[in-house]
Amino acid sequence: MRQASRRLLRFAAAAAGLGLVPWPGIAQQTFSGATDVVVVEVPVQIVKDGEPVRGLTANDFEVYDGRKKVPVTGFEVLDLTTAAAGTPAAAQVPVSARRHFLLLFDLSNSEPKAIVKARAAALDVVRGLHPSDLVAVATYSTLQGLQLVLGFTPDRQQLKTAVDTLGLPKLIDRSPDPLRLVLAQTQGDISSRPARSMKDGFAEAQAGKDQAVLDTLQDFATQSNRAVRTVQEQQLRTLTKSFTDLARLMAEVEGRKYVVYLSEGFDNTLITGRVKTQDEEQQDLQKRTLDQNSVITTTDSGEESFGNTRSQNVVEKMLEEFRRADCVIQAVDLGGLRAGSDQAPQHVNGKESMFNMAKSTGGELYENFNDFSAALGQMVRRTGVTYVLSFQPDGLKPDGTYHKLRVELKNAARGARVVYRPGYYAPRPYKEQPVMQRLLETGSDVLGEESGAIATSVLAASFTASGDHNPWVPVVIEVNGASLLAGKQDPKLPVEIYIYALDQNGSVQDFVTQTVGLDLTKAESGLRQGGLKFFAQLALPKGSYTLRTLVRNGSTGASSLRVTELAVPGKDESALLPAFFPEPPGRWVMVRQTLRQGQEQMPYPFMLKDQPFIPASKPVLAPGQEAQLILQGYNLGAGDLKAEARVLSADGKEVPGGDFKLGGRDGAAAGPVRLVASFRPPALPPGDYRLRVTLTDGGGKAQTSIARFAVGGAAPPRGSR
Repeated sequence: MRQASRRLLRFAAAAAGLGLVPWPGIAQQTFSGATDVVVVEVPVQIVKDGEPVRGLTANDFEVYDGRKKVPVTGFEVLDLTTAAAGTPAAAQVPVSARRHFLLLFDLSNSEPKAIVKARAAALDVVRGLHPSDLVAVATYSTLQGLQLVLGFTPDRQQLKTAVDTLGLPKLIDRSPDPLRLVLAQTQGDISSRPARSMKDGFAEAQAGKDQAVLDTLQDFATQSNRAVRTVQEQQLRTLTKSFTDLARLMAEVEGRKYVVYLSEGFDNTLITGRVKTQDEEQQDLQKRTLDQNSVITTTDSGEESFGNTRSQNVVEKMLEEFRRADCVIQAVDLGGLRAGSDQAPQHVNGKESMFNMAKSTGGELYENFNDFSAALGQMVRRTGVTYVLSFQPDGLKPDGTYHKLRVELKNAARGARVVYRPGYYAPRPYKEQPVMQRLLETGSDVLGEESGAIATSVLAASFTASGDHNPWVPVVIEVNGASLLAGKQDPKLPVEIYIYALDQNGSVQDFVTQTVGLDLTKAESGLRQGGLKFFAQLALPKGSYTLRTLVRNGSTGASSLRVTELAVPGKDESALLPAFFPEPPGRWVMVRQTLRQGQEQMPYPFMLKDQPFIPASKPVLAPGQEAQLILQGYNLGAGDLKAEARVLSADGKEVPGGDFKLGGRDGAAAGPVRLVASFRPPALPPGDYRLRVTLTDGGGKAQTSIARFAVGGAAPPRGSR
């Protein structure tokens, strides 16, 4: 069973008495009755004898919000074994049911040579994960604190770059991606690099990279090893503060969450105290001996023997935050990765601290990567079936408080174990959320399914470029102004726009991110009359892509995600782009992408006889009223072209009627071709439709494209494509 993806805390808000300015040909749309609906999703796994239990229904579960039993309003089943690895279907797994793995490299509590070796072992582990699993990379050091190197992403190539470099500035020119889904863009570098160097220089480059990482990590390790006990206690408190902040961020991440902690651990005697040897006890006794010329002196305040109470408290507070976040720590001891003289134990009590962190959050301590890889394979199989239960809490205050959850399985078989998140946090106003929390939430939204309260439409088409450049893809985003302005707004409105092009392997091939600052004292009238129209460009090699376009109101946090399928043909291949419907100027607040440094501005693509036109992302047509459109393609063949057009309903069924006429041609048999056409839609009820156009050349070769359009007479649903 599949439903629309939702956030763990998902808001559906409608403004009271908000009259939306109608689009051309659309009756006025009004929302009345203010409502705030919070949907809490609870991913649940049922395990018996080490295997997932299948075949359960919503009637098999009971959910308790605190002590109150609540009705299950939504139910979804995800079985990862039904999605073939490496297929686009794997990317359609709801984020709420995905597994998230954060690879956390502890640079201060690990020997540098162990960290260098751990990188390759960590990548081997990742290869055993399901394609839908999301992985992030972070580092910790006493000098820099917690650093998020790469956000949760399915892109295994970006992951390899992140692990290889650990985000060290001297090893990488960081991508300007604010969501950190892309660490470095390698597409342009690779395409311009001689083919010989790609293989011949790899070993030399990797060896140099390993040495550079090792040199940098020596600084972190030296600072930690030289610290006296009092400084170590302060370092421990710094670590727990950083990890507590991490746990709170992980609480905002949807789905199952695991921190793979790669370290040799901190000295556990800072918490538990240390049992002294007989020689040390004798020395303490001698220090306490009094004579006529001495006073009592002691170097032990009791903390070394019995531990530091403050340290004990901060560690327990940290672990409680991880438990509340439903985040499991899987600890991997890196001590076994040392070599030669490094085998001497320098973190003699670190293993105990790692064991405590893992066990206290439901995880395990693994002595080496081989053990961890085997255990991870079992865990991946055990958590392969997820039941997502949803409920709507009543009277939930937006104050960020924690609420306990309990899930029970009715008529459970003996030995069945129920695994679920222990609680959830009430939402907080968007402006009160930490910056990193916003970034993680936005990254999660980008990788989710279509949703949102802002009405947006996306048009994308592939155009060939000159020379050896990759084809380029202009992207036109229309944002309905009234839905963008819903709710209380500041005079300065930041509109955040994110576009990511993912190939069939889940790798990000190109992206655009930009915040458009709008002064509502000047732009509000124009926005309410139409909206915002944003022009962007991507450069993509031949292939099939999924464009993920997220628009967010930076003041209220309201957002909208649109997912667009895109095919980029090769340079000499035949292709027909979706029909472009020109619209008159003056309707939109127009904004063009600000290019990154070194990025080439491509010429304006929407032209007819040297005259530019503005295309509609999803035109609104009137039944029986003729509309002009432009067809553009490549290598469409010689001779007269015959055209056939069919109207398809939202469910893909053909709708009879309509009149389509093909006009003059601009272009030869090879290369770009433009044609003018007209389309008169049949008598259609209001709603969303698609226009399928097929052009056939004199030799019988056909090319087909599909364009979206809407029929007026009633308002499109809020948040429509």
